[in-house]
Amino acid sequence: MKVLLTADRTIMSNHHNQEFLGFGASAPPNVVPEWLFRWLFFPPVKNRDGVVLQAPYGLRKIEAQLLNEGFDVLTVDPDHLDRFIDDAKVLGIHVMDPFGLGPASSTFANVLKTGEPYVAKYFRMLLEKREIVRAKKRGLKIIVGGPGAWQFKLRPEFVDVYGIDCVINGEAEKVVGKIFKTAIEGGELPKFYEVRFDEVPSIDEIPEIRNPSINGLIEVGRGCCRGCEFCSVTLRPLRWYPYEKIEREIMVNVKAGLKSAIIHAEDVLLYGSKSVIPDEEKVLKLQKLFKSHFSSIGWSHASIAAIASKPKLIEDISEILIDGRQKWLGVEIGIETGSPELIKKAMPTKAKPFKPEEWPELVKTAAGIMMDNNIFPACTLIAGLPQETEDDIIKTIELVESLKWFKSLIVPLLFVPLGKLKDEDWFRFEDMNELHIELLVKCLEHDLYWIDELSKQYFSGWRGKLIYPFYKLFINIVRRKCSSVNIQRVRKSIPLPTSPYAK
Repeated sequence: MKVLLTADRTIMSNHHNQEFLGFGASAPPNVVPEWLFRWLFFPPVKNRDGVVLQAPYGLRKIEAQLLNEGFDVLTVDPDHLDRFIDDAKVLGIHVMDPFGLGPASSTFANVLKTGEPYVAKYFRMLLEKREIVRAKKRGLKIIVGGPGAWQFKLRPEFVDVYGIDCVINGEAEKVVGKIFKTAIEGGELPKFYEVRFDEVPSIDEIPEIRNPSINGLIEVGRGCCRGCEFCSVTLRPLRWYPYEKIEREIMVNVKAGLKSAIIHAEDVLLYGSKSVIPDEEKVLKLQKLFKSHFSSIGWSHASIAAIASKPKLIEDISEILIDGRQKWLGVEIGIETGSPELIKKAMPTKAKPFKPEEWPELVKTAAGIMMDNNIFPACTLIAGLPQETEDDIIKTIELVESLKWFKSLIVPLLFVPLGKLKDEDWFRFEDMNELHIELLVKCLEHDLYWIDELSKQYFSGWRGKLIYPFYKLFINIVRRKCSSVNIQRVRKSIPLPTSPYAK
């Protein structure tokens, strides 16, 4: 009753112990040779006789659930499948962005137009492996799931051509056992299984990981209360893990020798809260718990409004995390727009407990708080929301211009129809107007200004200093490439005020 679990090379990697380097795999082939790009952004994770020593957190959850239900399971490196696949009856594949349709990948692909993104290429290459093709002919079942499962509805022909037997979309802990059991017993599988609301697991029904996760990532909650219309996460119920459950998963990574961790939630600062205002006591206890076990901590996501609402909390967190072992904190932040009107229309709860009208100043306030406390984020903007007007774009350009002083990356992403807006049209490079081009240029200027300093901080320590020159080379190549990209820098008469914050 053997089950193999794996993922393609781009996500079965710890990215040199730097989680956010994984976004590099969203890019298409470019001026950097593929062998070098692969080494820079998604080198193989360590394995023991083909069994991986770290794996994506979501895959570890499925592994734990199947083990709890008595399945014989191994999670293996995609390049070592041939060692095990002849004895397997089911191959489970974890996907993040299998066709490069996610916001980052589709933006890169639209702008650069140099081929399919690496995330899509390596997923396809995984299914084309000789050992998988051979195993399919003798009856191997392939089941796919993960955050990128929604993309298969847009590529149904791929499912048939590549012999995928079932795609599971949604939180699968309560259904994965019965589906894998059906596959093993030779029963009929649904081509696409959409997890129903009544099948979404409660906290007690979510298993604890048995083996280490990539870069020590530990989930502390699921769902989001912000209600942004463009995001699918807001459709899930909000649940927070108790400290005891979190610590048991922490210890799995500690015992494996991991020295750093990533706290994962859609808004780490709302841990344990039943509203949009951080519960200071619970959040501080969470930081202390992680810091007592790891030398370095990162956050997956936090929100502008939560940061701005509790500046003293951010100071206290900084005092806990920033020490002789850790000099800064990385996190992903969604700015999304500089327009209060677009906040009202597409993300009405994003600014709470503040008013949408306060959004631009709120962003600058939160940026100042982060700068003061050594938090240096990667921030996202969304271009092409269905409700967007030219005035909205102008206000976003003004906001980016006013943040020149903010040590950060600001990344514009083209709208991808997800969440409540899943039936809307995609926004593509061809749909961009002169203002969108101006916004991209402003973001590019901001990022190229800060990238060298941020990179030096990112690659600290002896190991980081050894590999930093290779990334410096890559940055210089990108800088030269950007200077020659055939994007006309059209500047209309847009009022761009001088920032009072600029240094």
